[in-house]
Amino acid sequence: MSETVVVYEYEGQPSAHPAGEASSGGERSPLRVHAAPAAPGRPAVRGPRTLCGRDTFAMETAPWRPSEHPGAPWYPPEAADRVCPACDDAAGDG
Repeated sequence: MSETVVVYEYEGQPSAHPAGEASSGGERSPLRVHAAPAAPGRPAVRGPRTLCGRDTFAMETAPWRPSEHPGAPWYPPEAADRVCPACDDAAGDG
């Protein structure tokens, strides 16, 4: 599988961020944590759809980069209770 980018889904309409930019600011907790394939040739930029098929346009790219944490799950440990089960199944063990 190509590079995985972690994205956060928030309740409501969050302010839009260009693809690949992480949110900088408030301490909001994501409603759900998704995995998305990286855009072709741009490993830090999320693709248009999550592994479960959701549109990533209104989601925020997380600062967590699975490739920087060998042996760890694809998602940040502090967000384990909000992981999308379909993305987790699709991402497998990394």
